[in-house]
Amino acid sequence: MNMAWTQRPEGGGRFALRLIRAIARRGGRALARPLLLPITAYFMLVRGPERRASLAWLRRVLGAHAGYRHVARHIHSFASTILDRVFLLGGQVDRFDVTVTGLDTLHRDLDQGRGVLLFGSHLGSFEVLRVLGRQCPDYTIRVVLDKSRNPALTQLLDELSPEIAASVIDAAQDGPSIVMAIKQACDEGAMVALLVDRARPGDPALPAPFFGEAALFPTSPWLIAAALKVPVQLGFGLYRGGNRYDLQFEPFADEVRIGRGQRMADVAALIERYARQLENRASDAPYNWFNFYDFWLQDHAAVARDDATVQRRPAVTARAAGNGPGNGA
Repeated sequence: MNMAWTQRPEGGGRFALRLIRAIARRGGRALARPLLLPITAYFMLVRGPERRASLAWLRRVLGAHAGYRHVARHIHSFASTILDRVFLLGGQVDRFDVTVTGLDTLHRDLDQGRGVLLFGSHLGSFEVLRVLGRQCPDYTIRVVLDKSRNPALTQLLDELSPEIAASVIDAAQDGPSIVMAIKQACDEGAMVALLVDRARPGDPALPAPFFGEAALFPTSPWLIAAALKVPVQLGFGLYRGGNRYDLQFEPFADEVRIGRGQRMADVAALIERYARQLENRASDAPYNWFNFYDFWLQDHAAVARDDATVQRRPAVTARAAGNGPGNGA
């Protein structure tokens, strides 16, 4: 039986995370990185669902020749980005060699003062956005994050950077509260970053082709974008090994439009376009795919994705965002 990703237990524990933090902060990254080997071995030996999901993913993207040495590299890449969070959130950005592309269009959108929605995914490291905050200190970055997931890791990262923790928009709130917080941040000219690749069980979602098979993607981010009428950018922080990252931005839409009479078709087209761009990036960096569950085996029947659901949800989103009924949202 396939377990939903929201039901997966958190790997490790508070003691292990704090031990890694202490070694990393006192001994530096060079001393801490050898710890990634036993962490990788733990996931290889103990965490069967993640191991099998990794192997299935790698065979899908690399071919049938992918084996457990590829899985070990995959898990090691993930563990590396978790370790690097300690330094990135601790303000030690100079430890890393980060190549940034796409800043011109991102600056253009932010300079309009309307705010920007930055759509990311569980591909690579979203924390490398700290580099952008260092390069562009005049810009405000708010991240939408479910603090109830991985509580030990969340608590540790909050302690490392209390100012960033205070700026997080908690996705565990009810829908209208989340939308209101995002709207307020955009009204203040902030960039609001959220992950849009995982569909929560029971939330509205639509299927899109992804690596040769349909996968479910949430509809809510696109409805929020249409309601708020702000630019949408895609962001990817790809880990390239060692201390190297690629922070890539690409414009998606100056304004997301969803027609009243064809909402389902418009949302589906947006999701399919996003899935194609995500597939291109994932093909370029397959060991950065950090969805360690079967991304395709989901209960389609349990997901409200019919036309009536997509028709109703934009009106609720628009009201929560403070928009009137005549704005096309």
